[in-house]
Amino acid sequence: MLGIHEIWLFILSGLLLNVTPGPDTAYIIGRSMQLGWRGGAAAALGISCGCLFHVFGAAIGLSALLMTSSVAFTTLKWVGAAYLLFTGVQMLLSRQRPIADVTLQGEAPTLRRVFWQGALTNALNPKVALFFLAFLPQFVAADSPHKTAAFLLLGAIFVFNGTLWCLGVAGFAARAAIRIRRSSGVIAWINRTLGGLFVYLGFRVAMLEAR
Repeated sequence: MLGIHEIWLFILSGLLLNVTPGPDTAYIIGRSMQLGWRGGAAAALGISCGCLFHVFGAAIGLSALLMTSSVAFTTLKWVGAAYLLFTGVQMLLSRQRPIADVTLQGEAPTLRRVFWQGALTNALNPKVALFFLAFLPQFVAADSPHKTAAFLLLGAIFVFNGTLWCLGVAGFAARAAIRIRRSSGVIAWINRTLGGLFVYLGFRVAMLEAR
C-alpha cells in the first residue's frame, strides 16, 4: 500500500520511541501537576500538532531543505532557540504561589498558552524535522510513486500513537498530583523544572549543526 513496507516494524519502533522518557514527557507531566488533566492534555495535543508540522514538512520536502540549506537550518535553529530560552527564563522568574490562589487571580497559564508552548517547542526544533526525514523513508519503497501520501500516512500513525501515550501520561500525572497542587513549594519546583527544561532545550537547539 503506497509503497509502505514492514509497517509492523514501523509501529513497534514508533511505540518504543514514544514511551521513551524525554523533554516532551517532562513537559506534559509538569503541566499535568500544575493544571490537572486538562493542562496535561493541552500540552500533549500541542506537542502532537508540532510533530504534525514536521510530518507535513517531510512530505513536501521542507525537512530536506533544512538538511541541504545552511541558511534555512540556521534561521530556524536560532528562532527556536530564542523562543525556548525566552520561555524558560520567563518561567524561572515567575512568582511562585499555590496554584489555587494563582487561578483565582487569573494568572495561571491558560490552556491555549500551554498548547502553543508545546506546539512551538516541537515546530521550531530542526532536530525533530531531521528525525522525521531520517525515520519515515526507511519504511517507504524507493520506487514508490506515492511517497508524499506514504509519508503522511506513516506520520499520522506515529503521531496518533504518540498522542494516545501522552494523554495517558497526562492522566496518570494529574491523578498523582491531586493532593500536592495546593503547595506553593511544589508549584515553585515544577515551574523551575519546566523553566530549566526550556532553557536546556534552547541551548541544545542553539548548538545543533547542519549535516
